Amino acid sequence: MLNRITVVGAGNVGATTAQRLAEKELARTVVLVDVVEGIAPGKALDQMESAPIEGFDTCIIGANDYAPAEGSDLVVVTAGIARKPGMSRDDLVRTNADIVKQVSQQIKRYCPNAIVVVVSNPLDVMCWVAKQVTGFPRERVIGMAGVLDTARYRTFLAQALNVSVEDIQAMVLGGHGDTMVPLVSYTTVSGIPVRQLLDESKLKAIVDRTRNGGAEIVAFLKTGSAYYAPSSAVVQMVESIARDKNRLLPCAAWLEGEYGLSGMYCGVPCKLSRKGLEEIVQVELTAQEREDLKKSAEAVKQTMAAVNL
Repeated sequence: MLNRITVVGAGNVGATTAQRLAEKELARTVVLVDVVEGIAPGKALDQMESAPIEGFDTCIIGANDYAPAEGSDLVVVTAGIARKPGMSRDDLVRTNADIVKQVSQQIKRYCPNAIVVVVSNPLDVMCWVAKQVTGFPRERVIGMAGVLDTARYRTFLAQALNVSVEDIQAMVLGGHGDTMVPLVSYTTVSGIPVRQLLDESKLKAIVDRTRNGGAEIVAFLKTGSAYYAPSSAVVQMVESIARDKNRLLPCAAWLEGEYGLSGMYCGVPCKLSRKGLEEIVQVELTAQEREDLKKSAEAVKQTMAAVNL
């Protein structure tokens, strides 16, 4: 258990994350911060009133400033805006980069020793912004994307095969977007290679659906995006860190030569411990997977070019 975890952004993802963190008692105190007056304190109070029913003793504090976050062991960053009609991707990147920059300045001031888990989109670029502004080492700035993408991939496979999701072992690497790279070559069902159970056309359809998993939900919701699965994905990462579990999870990490890539955040297999990023694990990829991962990394670099820090 950590002493204090702060969640920045009390929207759907942030608020749901705070609730799940409290229910798992991953910290003695969870702080929910949002710039909109009253939103964080109101949601935090509502969540605290669920404690007697859900049976958790974690204290949840809501605030419109960062003072209660001081000394946090870990900070989850969910702040940012969704893309609006008429807004270009570059406009979205610049707007959210400004928001994450401001948040990162506050993290550096109030939580200088914290591990930072970034959720804001576009994910890989926002991780870079947070790392640059805080000046933290790469071990302490990681991004949540691959855990979510992998969960979607496993869900679709389980549905196609009519088996339990618990029996699907899989991992999705690359940038968080339509260039992500589900590793079909490593996908198994209780150890059985998935290619023995599904033909290539069905696998391709599942890979394509995984790449567009977020957009599929947005199309249904019209005015919002996913938050139940994203919050679960964040909490899985935080739990591995808080409990020093050394789980091997696909996360966005700053690359310094791993997989032949450098100078950007990209989803790779990461071992998460109390130190944050304990290790990037390099595995053998097929020629196609290597090429796809390279293209995904190039897409991240192109988006980075739209941001001036």
